[in-house]
Amino acid sequence: MLSISRKSSEENERASWFSRLRQGLRKTGAQLSGLFSGGKIDAALFEDLEAALLGADAGIDATEHLLGALRARIKRDRLETPAELQQALAAELEALLAPLETVVSADAHKPFVIMMVGVNGAGKTTSIGKLAKLYRDGGKAVMLAAGDTYRAAAREQLAEWGERNAVEVISQQGGDPAAVIFDAIYAARARGADVLIADTAGRLPTQLHLMEELKKVKRVIAKAEPTAPHAIWLVLDANTGQNALNQVKAFDDALALTGLIMTKLDGTARGGVVAAIARVRPLPIVFVGVGEGIDDLRPFSARDFARALLGNPGEERAGA
Repeated sequence: MLSISRKSSEENERASWFSRLRQGLRKTGAQLSGLFSGGKIDAALFEDLEAALLGADAGIDATEHLLGALRARIKRDRLETPAELQQALAAELEALLAPLETVVSADAHKPFVIMMVGVNGAGKTTSIGKLAKLYRDGGKAVMLAAGDTYRAAAREQLAEWGERNAVEVISQQGGDPAAVIFDAIYAARARGADVLIADTAGRLPTQLHLMEELKKVKRVIAKAEPTAPHAIWLVLDANTGQNALNQVKAFDDALALTGLIMTKLDGTARGGVVAAIARVRPLPIVFVGVGEGIDDLRPFSARDFARALLGNPGEERAGA
């Protein structure tokens, strides 16, 4: 009886998350779902679909890929109605995004050191707080390192998340960010922490001297823990659209990213940039966020994303 109850609870939680994801992708999906209410598949529909995908910042490469795949499906599967085309697009989008799915285990190293990077305003510090909650809920002992020493508000914000999650935050006034994270690794090891999440200063990828500072942070982490950082995650604001793709390229070239966190999908019509990333720089998307709540961050699922975005007829929840 207990296992049945637990399974039911997990199913309800998954359905609730999918509902929030669908609502979060509403602005992006509105550009697409309204195209499939007509009576036939024709050149005009494909022109509108191309414009909608580009408008959602899917990019030229991903747009051409998806439209080409749809034309092949029309011939192969003898599709006749826009509704059938809509389902085909969801399937092709899922296939495009599937390689971006990943499962991250923090069990291979102790402490498992995560280096968080991103531009100011992307939601990096907030994402750290949500990650701390996820790992705490999973039974992990978590510590945070306030490596953004350039911005006092960043330290204060991280301290608030630490209090909210009942996790220790290692910080200092001013000083060298690499030194703060170096000390935090030793503290995490001494206290038996399972996961250490290190914040870093937000910066634009065009600020080369600051990008060099990030490289230094990575090197210093490796000095404190030779196998670390075990994860380097870039936090992206979905509102920035194609600019997010530029950030991925720049930060990946500088740091060899291991994953992406896509935030603020609920506030943009540019969620199609995920497809652009899949074609141009297919790095794993470890988590997506669709709200400000502490639980509004979940592992990325290509199936959930595609179905939530396209609003497939008759599919009211993931896995249906």
